[in-house]
Order: sequence, then C-alpha cells, then structure tokens
Amino acid sequence: MKNAESEYPIHELIEKRWSPYVFADRAVPKDGLCSLFEAARWTMSSYNAQPWRYIVGIRGYSDTLRDQIFSVLLEGNQAWAGQAPVLALGLVEHNFEHNGQPNKAAIHDLGAASAQLTLEATARGLCVHQMVGINPDKAREVFDLPDSIEPFTGLAIGYPGKVEDADQEFANRDRSPRMRKSLQDILLVGFDFLMPG
Repeated sequence: MKNAESEYPIHELIEKRWSPYVFADRAVPKDGLCSLFEAARWTMSSYNAQPWRYIVGIRGYSDTLRDQIFSVLLEGNQAWAGQAPVLALGLVEHNFEHNGQPNKAAIHDLGAASAQLTLEATARGLCVHQMVGINPDKAREVFDLPDSIEPFTGLAIGYPGKVEDADQEFANRDRSPRMRKSLQDILLVGFDFLMPG
C-alpha cells in the first residue's frame, strides 16, 4: 500500500487509499463486496435521490457480465484492468424520480457514492481504481440502458498485486509516489484564514 504524505493530519483510510494498476489474482469475498455497495447506498445525495447505479461483474461468479463490462472499457484501460477480479460500471440517473426534472447533482452524487465505496474497500484491504475511460454508447447498447441513465465510470476492484510480477509500464506507475496539488492550489479563497498562527 502507498500511504499519502499529507500536509495536515487526515484519517488513515484516506492516507491508505490509492488506485493501483496491478491487482492480485485473488478473489474478493462476495459478502465483503456487498459491503462496498452498501457503503455507496448510504451516501448523502441531493433530495436523497440516490441517483447512482452500478453494474457489477465478478470473476468466477458472473464471468459473462464481467466480460461485458470489460468490453466497454477503452483500450488503454483494458490493458491493465482485466486482471482485477471485479469490474463495475458507475452510472447516473439524470432525472429526479419525484418530479421527472433534471438532477444537476447526479454526477456529483455518483462520485460521492463511489468515494464511500472506495473507503469501505480500503478498510477491508481492497483497492478501487476508478476510470472515466469507458465507451458510454457501447455500454448503453450492451446493457440496453434507458436514455435517462448515463454510463459514466468504470471501477476495477481487488487486492493490490506485486509489481515484480507486472508489466513494466504498470509496475512503474504503481511504484511512483502519490502526488497532489497543495492546499493553496485548491483553496481559491480562504486559505489565509486556515493557516495556523
């Protein structure tokens, strides 16, 4: 695992969370996997609309479904994500159920749900690598999705693998340090008030 080198103290789950390119050839327990999506289920959302949807394929249990998910990943992601034992698609329902109006927070809320899913995974020693590199049109066709549901992200889920056994390109990516912009870069206004002293 690659811990973050944070400027200020953060929860250990956030420190430990990372997105590997190399996954171990090790099955994810189904009950543990259910807990990941249970964590997503309890995410906050605008008007409690819960606009996130997922399609999940598990090696050894739903191989055909997993293969279908793999088929809608872009080629660059197929090169590494195929080794993950679990593949999923994150989708958004763009309209509110209570009034049929567009939900402008839907994509934000999918991101929040997937973040909670990811922290639950981290607590269980798992990793989630999210990717926007999917073919949404192909996903619509493969899964016969209604117009209001948009395929938005892919998720590779599993245990981190050994970089020594991996393709050099992806091993190097996993060896590289985790980098983030500074607080000054992301707090456009208000950073001075947060500084100690």
